Amino acid sequence: MTGLKLFFLLILLGMLAVTTIASLDRSVFEAGADLWPDPWFRATLADAYFGFLVIYLWIAYKEGSWGSRVLWFVLLMSLGNIAIAIYFLIQLFRLPDSATIEDLLLRRDGPS
Repeated sequence: MTGLKLFFLLILLGMLAVTTIASLDRSVFEAGADLWPDPWFRATLADAYFGFLVIYLWIAYKEGSWGSRVLWFVLLMSLGNIAIAIYFLIQLFRLPDSATIEDLLLRRDGPS
């Protein structure tokens, strides 16, 4: 699981870096006005958000409470891959060293 921890940590750091650099250049709302007319921008945006919804279905399956499900939906729709990387890191660091990929991906009922 160490490899997955490193993988999601790199995604988180990469996304934070590119988001910070882009935000320092101009506001997302300012950039959106220039980009929205481009059909490829809209297609890429739709692709990203459909992907976030697919990941959200898995998170909703994993999370036991509605409050947690709603929180993660809001985080995914507002932070995208930053939230996904954080979710995976939380899940990975909660697992024991002997955990399998099934332990990561499947919901386990009962105490952790």
